[in-house]
Amino acid sequence: MLMNRVNAFKEWLQQEEKSLATIEKYLRDVKRFCQSLRSDTVTKESVIAYKCKLMSSFKPSTVNSYLVAINSFLRFIGKEECRVKLLKVQRQIFANEDREMTVREYRSLVKASANSRIGYIIQTICGTGIRISELQYITVEALAQGKAVVQCKNKSRIIFIPAQVQRMLIKYARENHIVEGCIFVTRSGKPLNRSNIWREMKTLCEKAGIAPAKVFPHNLRHLFARTYYSLEKDIVRLADLLGHSSINTTRVYTVESGLRHRKSLNQVNDILFTT
Repeated sequence: MLMNRVNAFKEWLQQEEKSLATIEKYLRDVKRFCQSLRSDTVTKESVIAYKCKLMSSFKPSTVNSYLVAINSFLRFIGKEECRVKLLKVQRQIFANEDREMTVREYRSLVKASANSRIGYIIQTICGTGIRISELQYITVEALAQGKAVVQCKNKSRIIFIPAQVQRMLIKYARENHIVEGCIFVTRSGKPLNRSNIWREMKTLCEKAGIAPAKVFPHNLRHLFARTYYSLEKDIVRLADLLGHSSINTTRVYTVESGLRHRKSLNQVNDILFTT
């Protein structure tokens, strides 16, 4: 059966050294695709039909994220002729204000956390710009050195821990009797699961007075990037800090809000229409 190939696909992704988060997403997307089929036979027509179904429910970037996973699976099972093209997505010139977290909202979120563990996690992610999957590398040993070494996909990079974050986490570790290893762990000592962090962040929305659509871990990374870029205007250095191999990826993080663009356009027209 087709679903039986999913486990083998998981092993193949592991051999391809995909990250844990990528593997989980690919498997989730592929299982949904397999469950949508009326039989175990995959045809180009059935894949196109599923693509159309996705297009009716999701925005283009989301559709493409599904298709990348499905195309990878089709290549794995020897059905490359059934792979479909991704949608062409025009690069957005400004950020969606409904999803963009402001500095003021971030501060409200931190205040609402009332010095809880999730509050320290929020400040760590936003203060360093790390991915949530990299939170496990923030250890007692890393705090002592002021930097953490991240190993992912055969790549190694250094995350510098700002003095403010360093002092905050050293105090947190001391108060919680954490003497070695990861700072943020479960009761069993394992690094926190991203779903737990996501859920805890969502519970703060009402108390902080922030729209839930703005409150998720990766948005903190975006806020870090925008704040850094507003100060330094150095996209190459920012790409290094974020661990991006392509500056084109980093550009997404530095997109300004539509409000800023409208303000700039008004300023241009103030000059042009001055008599």
